[in-house]
Parts: sequence; structure tokens; C-alpha cells
Amino acid sequence: MQAEIITIGDEILIGQIVDTNSAFIAKQLNKIGVSVYQITSVQDEKKHILKALYEAETNADIVILTGGLGPTKDDITKTTIAKYFNDTLIEDVSVRKNIEHLWEVYIKKPITQVNLDQALVPSKAEVLMNKYGSAPGMWIEKNKTVFIVLPGVPYEMKALIDDEVILKLRRQFQFPYILHKTFLTYGLGESTLASRIETFEDELPDFIKLAYLPSLGRVRLRLSAKANDKAMVEAEMDKQTQLLLPLIHDIFVGYEEDLSIEAVIGKQLTQLGKTIATAESCTGGLIAERFTANAGASKYFKGSIVSYTKETKINVLKVSEDLINSHSVVSAEVAEVMAHNARTLLNTDYAIATTGNAGPTKDDTAEDLGIVYIAIATKDSVYSEKFSLGNHRVKVINKAANKAFEMLQKEILKK
Repeated sequence: MQAEIITIGDEILIGQIVDTNSAFIAKQLNKIGVSVYQITSVQDEKKHILKALYEAETNADIVILTGGLGPTKDDITKTTIAKYFNDTLIEDVSVRKNIEHLWEVYIKKPITQVNLDQALVPSKAEVLMNKYGSAPGMWIEKNKTVFIVLPGVPYEMKALIDDEVILKLRRQFQFPYILHKTFLTYGLGESTLASRIETFEDELPDFIKLAYLPSLGRVRLRLSAKANDKAMVEAEMDKQTQLLLPLIHDIFVGYEEDLSIEAVIGKQLTQLGKTIATAESCTGGLIAERFTANAGASKYFKGSIVSYTKETKINVLKVSEDLINSHSVVSAEVAEVMAHNARTLLNTDYAIATTGNAGPTKDDTAEDLGIVYIAIATKDSVYSEKFSLGNHRVKVINKAANKAFEMLQKEILKK
């Protein structure tokens, strides 16, 4: 079974926003065995939307549209859908009640007719109630193709996908069983890793595929199995896992089941009852941001000191000015004191510190561009590592954050 995703909005096509909706929808569909045939972005223009709908109907069993359901005149998706299905718009009483409830409880302002008009839906559509917004989702079937129309606001769309769409698709169709297992590895490049496990990959059963997902400083290995027999899939996945682990034992740091490494670390810290703080210079708070992007981070993440300047390192982190003058701000000595003092100030079990030259200039340090020192402090010790991460500013910052998580993960695994 195949799906096509259509995102509607000029703001996507001019680069004003990034289309994250398609990635989320594709991932959720993949989990239930639906392959995405194509992803298309179109203008807020009736002819363009209609053309995309006609083409999608010939390509896919399931067509999911997002965007263009707002209350303003440039939001034309609903009227275009009605035209495509040769339908008319009628008021749905349950949607109107939902809109009135949202305005009464959350908006607390007089409701306008343009907002009430969002209760108008094609008469052939089944409404998917949007608990977080005024634009409902819609489910319409035509010639054995299912059309699902969703709002473009990401959190509204995600709730509808998880609470309504996937459940309804499962009830209506039979899908193969899909199982993914992702292995997190650090410290070995993609090509070298591929050479190491080449024989393993060649001997995989036909229904299991191996994917390499490289990013800065790490490679994720994803085994994906797809078949109708759930028990067989799970047994074979366990077998292949036991064959793969000895081949990557020195670079394997854990599993990632739809979790980032910072989320994995967060789970481990929570299970251990441990806490973490950060002292960031060249990474500018990126490590803290990635920790706090995960729900429940307050259980283990106590805070961050973004000591971007020499003065902040001295006045807030209490790094000795003599130490900085002797070794410069980009040094192992300064990184280690930053980590030690951050752990002490915020009273945590672990602390990470970063200091380096992200570029494009070297400022007043002797180190080359791309040189970053990362330190880890525990209650028993503090140590640092030096990395050369290239000459592209964004790349250096992101690789430094990844290296910091890699070092922390290894330290946690000692426990």
C-alpha cells in the first residue's frame, strides 16, 4: 500500500518555513507498513492543488494533505477539496461546538464569523476532530483512494495523525508487520564501518534491510524487517542483532528506537537517578537546548552556563584569569575547570564543558580553527579531549555537541 503526501503553502516554496510535517507523517506511515510514493509541495493556488490531487489519486492508495485550512482568504484548501469531489460545504455541528468551546475557554475574545466558518466541511467528508485548533481534519474516500486533509500547524497535525488517522487506517486496512532496530555508533566513519560489516550485510535475509544513517561524528545502523509473520520477524531480528553486536562492540553505545542520543542519555540518567549540567562556550547553549527539547528533562538536567566570553568564564564560572592567560580560553585546562565548576555550582553528578574556535576567526587563541576541547566532570574526576572538527562554523558547533554527548554516554555506560 502506497501513500502520497501533499503540503500546501507558498511559505514552504519560498523557504520561509521548513516542511517538517512530511517527515513526521512519512515516519508514522512507515511504522504501520505504508510506503510513501511521493512528497509534493504546492502553492496556495486552486489549479495547482487540483493538479496535485489528480496525480496523487493515480499514484497512491492514501493521499494526505496538510495546510491551507486557516480562516483567511488565502486558505483555499477546503473549497478546492469540495470542487475536486464535486461537493458542497455544510456546517458540522460538532466542529462548531468545538470552535465555540476553544474560544470560550482559551481565546476569551468575541468569536467572529470567519472563525465559525471553519465549521464548514465538504458534505462527503468524515470529520476528524481537532482538539487543539479550530480547523478540523477530514477523511474522504473516492474510487478506493483515501484522502485525508489535515491542518498545517504541526502540533495539531501530529495529534490528528496519532489520535485519529493511524488508528482509523489500522481498522480499515491490513498492513504487514514492520520492525526497526537502530544501533548508535560513534567514532568510526560510514565507509569504514560498512567495510567492517560487509559480510553481515550480504548475508541478511531478503526481508531485512540495513540502512546507514550518518551524521556529524556518528553513524546509526538501522535494521528494518517487513513481513506478515510477526513472530518470525521478531525472532529473526533478535538473531541478527546478536550477530551484529560483536562486530561493532567497540563503537556501539546503545539503541535508538526513535530517540536521539540526548533522549537516550536522559532516560539513562533518570534510571540512575543522576543529574547533569553544562558549561558551554563555542556550542553556545546547543547541548542544553538538545537536552531540554525532550519532555521530562527537568528530572536530570539542572541547567547551563553559557560562558561565551572570557569575562563570563571568570566572573560566573570562576575560572582563574591567570589560568586563562597562561593557557588561553581554548585549552584543556580551561575546559576542565569549566566542567568542574559548573558541576559544583549546579550541584550535579555530571557536567559537560566546551570551549573552542568555531570560526570564522581565531580571536586571541593560539589554536587553529575547528579545535574544540570538551571536558566531562564527575564527582570523582574531570578529564578532557581535544578535537579537530573542520573549518565550517555550523559544522564545528554541531560536531562538538555530538562529541560531547558521545563522551557523556561512554562515561554513563561505565556505571
